[in-house]
Amino acid sequence: MPARDAIERYGAWLLAARRRSPLTLDAYIREARSLEAWLGGRGLSVESAATENILEYLVSRRSGGLSARTLARIVSGLRGLYKFLRLENVRADDPTELLELPRQERSLPGVYRRDEVDRFLGAIDVASPGGLRDRALFELIYSCGLRISEAATLSFDMVYLKERIIRVTGKRRKERIVPFGDEAAAWLSRYLDEARPLLAKNKRSDLVFLNRSGAGISRKGVWKRFDELRAASGVSGKPHTLRHSFATHLLAGGADLRTVQELLGHADIATTQIYTHVDADDLARAHDGFFPRRDRGQADTTRPNASARVPAGVGAEGGKRA
Repeated sequence: MPARDAIERYGAWLLAARRRSPLTLDAYIREARSLEAWLGGRGLSVESAATENILEYLVSRRSGGLSARTLARIVSGLRGLYKFLRLENVRADDPTELLELPRQERSLPGVYRRDEVDRFLGAIDVASPGGLRDRALFELIYSCGLRISEAATLSFDMVYLKERIIRVTGKRRKERIVPFGDEAAAWLSRYLDEARPLLAKNKRSDLVFLNRSGAGISRKGVWKRFDELRAASGVSGKPHTLRHSFATHLLAGGADLRTVQELLGHADIATTQIYTHVDADDLARAHDGFFPRRDRGQADTTRPNASARVPAGVGAEGGKRA
């Protein structure tokens, strides 16, 4: 079986048997073909590569500045490739069997404060159809904690405007139901009534969010609009920061971890636990309030006022969006 044909069949196996998402499928196939090209330049093939060849390839990738997380994804993809080749009797051994995943440092996700979310959303000019679409799009992403791919592929049969819930198809085609707030509902209704008919240009599409050509907006299109709005509003981050902020603000407002896990569509609650990080100033205030050995008559001048940096929760003030 030629290597390219094996890689194509590997992709079909990932989609049908392993139920990988299209994005994961693209990444794994891209990496398999990258390995094929690298081996071909050395007179080797996917079928003939030994463990030391795979290690040399990974070292070459790491030298390009890849993060440990990205390298771990590459190793996982190559393990899947050689597992498939063994199942297909293309190879009798697995050269990735002894490879170890690189140790990953789990960093805290970037999160917007409530005022930064307001500043970002307020930077959207809603005087045009595209502006109304952007406001509805990013309000919904924040209000529901959506991934960009989930928002871009949202179709009308997944939106229940009257009930204010959406049905989301996440990773591995796992469905979940997510409610959205008053603010998102208001902007989504206005977009559907005023802007979408103009963007559609008499074309038929089941997708909710359209681009200027009347087709569904792409992930790349969402990224481009986000970058433009981020620059205009003066905030940093990336589209996924809105999802991180959704989870963090819910937990800060009193939501339990299990509920947030369901809303985000995480298969493992350990993934959700990263959002339980506590602001250092929250810790200091808790210590000041409950530790019995502190001299309460002495003013603390060593720590700046932290109230401006503490994100508001999703209580009375925050309930409209999230």
